[in-house]
Amino acid sequence: MDTKNIARIGMMVAVAFVLSYIESMLPLNFGVPGIKAGFSNIVVIFALFSFSPVTTFGIAVVRIILCGITFGSLSGMLYSLAGGILSFLVMLVLKKTQKFSIYGISVAGGVFHNIGQIFVAMAVLQSSLLLYYLPFLVLAGIIAGAVVGIIGAILVKRLRHTDI
Repeated sequence: MDTKNIARIGMMVAVAFVLSYIESMLPLNFGVPGIKAGFSNIVVIFALFSFSPVTTFGIAVVRIILCGITFGSLSGMLYSLAGGILSFLVMLVLKKTQKFSIYGISVAGGVFHNIGQIFVAMAVLQSSLLLYYLPFLVLAGIIAGAVVGIIGAILVKRLRHTDI
């Protein structure tokens, strides 16, 4: 890996980190605890369509770890890692089929991120009652995934021919 690629990857992690920080500072209240807009996932979607799967996975995981260390807790990082890894795997599979648009892939990513988190929470808290929370999280994942997909599609289209 050359210096230019390392710089590009570092820039993606930095942008995702800054977006996470901005999101943490905004007083967004969606009425359901734990629901976030997922601004940093814009970078993951962009990376999925601009970098290799391994690089995209690295960007997502490094961002989650950095944000967990900086802004969160160990349990929050565990939930984010579970959601992020499941989301990445689902998005990668859907992308490889070449049957889904960036929008559909992003929506699936948003939904499966929340599913991953709820299943880890169920395991940690040893309670299946958290499944009642799932419909709200799925709806939030659809909405956030759609917004992230729209912004990600714009970025991929506009930056496709640049050196980013």
